Amino acid sequence: MTPVRRFFRGLWRVISFPFHLLGWLFSLPYRLFKRARAFLTFEPEDQPLGEVFARTLQQPGGILEHLDALRKHLFRMVLAIAAGMVLCAVYTSQIIDYLAKPIGGVSHLQAIDPTETIGVFMKVALWGGFSLATPYIAFELWLFAAPGVKARARQLSLIAIPLALVFFMGGMYFANRFLLPTALPFLLNFLDIKTIPRVSTYTSFVTSLMFWIGIAFEFPLVIYVLTFMGFVKPRMLVRQWRVAILVIAILAAAITPTVDPVNMGLVMAPMIVLYFLSIGLSHLAVLGRSKK
Repeated sequence: MTPVRRFFRGLWRVISFPFHLLGWLFSLPYRLFKRARAFLTFEPEDQPLGEVFARTLQQPGGILEHLDALRKHLFRMVLAIAAGMVLCAVYTSQIIDYLAKPIGGVSHLQAIDPTETIGVFMKVALWGGFSLATPYIAFELWLFAAPGVKARARQLSLIAIPLALVFFMGGMYFANRFLLPTALPFLLNFLDIKTIPRVSTYTSFVTSLMFWIGIAFEFPLVIYVLTFMGFVKPRMLVRQWRVAILVIAILAAAITPTVDPVNMGLVMAPMIVLYFLSIGLSHLAVLGRSKK
């Protein structure tokens, strides 16, 4: 190739580069949609577990590929948690103020150790970053496991990710808005002795309670998925409602921070409602399986 021809070819690449870039940007949504649709609809090869195990023993290199893929997913999860922690660190004071609302504000808390407030700041920022990154963490786990499941289960599990976040946040809001304002006056004035809690103890107590109440609110979604997979039947849930209420009472007694029946009832009432809601979702899952 002559130098003149090489010059004009390079000049043409420079001139046409903006047009190629615009074409690539305009076609990007379509290509992403096409790849996502193909990923959600393809059916994996159905093989017996024994054959898969035997092939893995013969070719152990496949395990290394899966471990390498898992390493990449975990690395992106850690980056997401770090980004969420940095973002929450900017608003950690506001988050602590929100957590202290049930007790009347941060003025009703005290710190004894010189480094206690710094430790609380870091802990709240870490948990806030983890909570903020939870949807992305669930999505990365889904990306790792999705290629090995059926297309229908893959689509259902993808829809379940935002629903699980909604149920979890609803449980945390219920604990902070209704349970804690009722339980804390009983705890702080028991035996007519006024208590001024430490900020580290209070934040650990509040975050732990909100977390477990949020987990309890995931029950209907778990029942729906288990019913769709064939492990649970709605008739069984209806027949065992008395046993379910007894189990709910035991769990409420373990979760409730007080021993009085009022706060225990505040925890039991939404859990019982969620149980009967899970029966309705279980029926919907059976209808979905029958239509399939």
